[in-house]
Amino acid sequence: MSTYTLDTATSRATPSPVPGKRMTVPALKGRKKADGDRFVTEQPLVMLTAYTMRNAQLLDPHCDLLLVGDSLGQVIYGLPSTVPVTMEMMCAHGAAVVRGSWHALVAVDMPFGSYEASPEQAFASAARVMKETGCAAVKLEGGEAMAPTVRFLTERGIPVFAHVGLTPQAVNALGGYGARGRSEAEAAKILGDARAVADAGAFAVVLEGVMESLAEEITRAVPIPTIGIGASPQCDGQILVTEDMLGLFERTPRFVKRYDDLAGRIGEAVATYADEVRTRSFPTSDQTYRPKA
Repeated sequence: MSTYTLDTATSRATPSPVPGKRMTVPALKGRKKADGDRFVTEQPLVMLTAYTMRNAQLLDPHCDLLLVGDSLGQVIYGLPSTVPVTMEMMCAHGAAVVRGSWHALVAVDMPFGSYEASPEQAFASAARVMKETGCAAVKLEGGEAMAPTVRFLTERGIPVFAHVGLTPQAVNALGGYGARGRSEAEAAKILGDARAVADAGAFAVVLEGVMESLAEEITRAVPIPTIGIGASPQCDGQILVTEDMLGLFERTPRFVKRYDDLAGRIGEAVATYADEVRTRSFPTSDQTYRPKA
């Protein structure tokens, strides 16, 4: 899938100098292979969240997948959870990310309430997302209970990225964001969920906030790539919220490694700008228009 053309005469966008071929669902699935009685991926998949065209441009050369996550509700809109996120939000940001990328497979989260009622509802919502954004896949939360919906979508040509373990859209039912799979019964259920969505045709599955040993067991057991977040380095790939790993928020979840402190660096840059404005040292002749000599 190629991205939409950008008008560089009026846009700040910098298109890729070398148009490339996007990662496809079959190519991604093919990265995981059978090895005796288990499944393995030799080189882990790199995945990050993206919500804007410019972020997509910066992340795309380094990532195999970009997720337009419903976490944008908290990261972009300041909402208390992902539950209030709307289809309009997901489609607008999804289209921006597709426009800003050319290499990574782009998946878009289905917002809460857009797919749970029935497979038919899910198909209508997923078709809208794919038409309006140009993305390659949709992601939905839920395990065994959502397997019939996963099958319904995949049989109709819509690639599905599954999500089990800690499912943020179900935070009210789960009672919080704590790690899942601590008890034998809960671990067995999550393993069953992962197997169910894989059997139903999902091409990959996010394992979020699950015990490390459980994530490793699931990764060995299912033939589709597992993408960990708060799971295990033995997963077939990893995902983080980009703004978390770049240090744009004061609070850092336990499972996040901060690779930079952009909040601090932005604060310093803006403080310098504010000082220069107040002392009239900005703008200078380099930033103003004067008659040519």
